[in-house]
Amino acid sequence: METPAYVLEFEKPLRELGKQLDELRQQSIETNVDLVTEIFAIEGKIASMRRDIYSNLTPWQKVQIARHPKRPYALDYIRLICENFQELHGDRQFKDDQALIGGTAFFKGAAVMVVAQQKGRDPKERIARNFGMAQPEGYRKALRLMKLAEKFSIPVLTFIDTPGAFPGIESEARHVSEAIAVNLREMAMLRTPTISVVVGEGGSGGALGIGVTDRVLIFENSYYSVISPEGCAAILWKDSAKAPAAAEALKVSANHLEKLGVVDEIIPEPLGGAHNDPKQAADALSYALQKHLNDLRALGTDQLVDARYERYRHFGVFEEAGSVRS
Repeated sequence: METPAYVLEFEKPLRELGKQLDELRQQSIETNVDLVTEIFAIEGKIASMRRDIYSNLTPWQKVQIARHPKRPYALDYIRLICENFQELHGDRQFKDDQALIGGTAFFKGAAVMVVAQQKGRDPKERIARNFGMAQPEGYRKALRLMKLAEKFSIPVLTFIDTPGAFPGIESEARHVSEAIAVNLREMAMLRTPTISVVVGEGGSGGALGIGVTDRVLIFENSYYSVISPEGCAAILWKDSAKAPAAAEALKVSANHLEKLGVVDEIIPEPLGGAHNDPKQAADALSYALQKHLNDLRALGTDQLVDARYERYRHFGVFEEAGSVRS
C-alpha cells in the first residue's frame, strides 16, 4: 500500500485542488467526456496558488518545511555533490555517535573533510541516530576530524541539521556543554578553510558546535536559532502553542539571518521545498560551495584566521539612539 503524502497545514488547500484534478481526470476517462478545459483551469489554479503560498511563507511555516520528513538530509547531499565519501568513526575516547557523521570525500575533484548531523528516515534509524541530536562524543569526533583536515590542509564542509544537542542525563554526565565549548574555540582557530551549511534545522548550541566557520550558508527554507520556537514560547508565554509568534520574534528564517549578517548566502530551493526536487537543491548547494571555497582558498592562512575572528567579533554589535541635544 502506498504511503500517504505528508501534508502541512498550509498546504491543505493545494491538496484539495489536487484531489479535484484527479477526480476530473478519472471522470474524463470513465465517461469518455472531454474535460480538457476544466482540467486546464484547475491546473492553472494550482500553479497560481502554489506560487502564492510558497512566495509568502511565514517564519513558522518555514520551520515546518525545515522539519519535513521527506526533506533531504546531509547524507543525501553528500551522495549528490561528493564522490568517494569515506566515513570515519569514533571520538577515540568513548564511542561512535551516529547522530554526527564525518569523513573524507572529493568535491569537484578536490579533497574535503565532511562533518554532518544526520537524522533518520524510519523509526529504527531515527533511534540509532538519536533524531540528529549529537552527544559529547559526536562533537569530539567532529573536532578530531577537523584537526585531521587542518593537518593536511583540507577544507572542512559541515552540514547542520539538528533540533539541538542531546540534553539527556548521560550526555550531561559526559560534559556535552564542555565538548561544544571546546569546538567553538578550536574552530575559531582552525588553520584551514571552513564552510557550514544549514540544510534543515539549526538548533542552539547543538548547531553552533559545528558552525563556527569562515562562511555560513543556509537553504531558503531552513532555520537557525538560539532556541526552538516551541522552547521559546514555553519560556516567554508558558504555552508552546505560541510557537508561530516565537518564530517571528526570533527572526529564525534565512532572509532575517542574512539581513542580520549571521549567514553569508541563502541557497534557493525548488518551489515547495528541497524535498520536491533534491537534485535541483543539491546543484544549487554545489554551486554555492564551489564559489565560497574558491574565495577562501585565495586567502593566506593568517588572513583566513584573522577574517574569521573579525566575523564573529562583530556579531551582536548594536547602536543606541540617544536624544539629540542642541
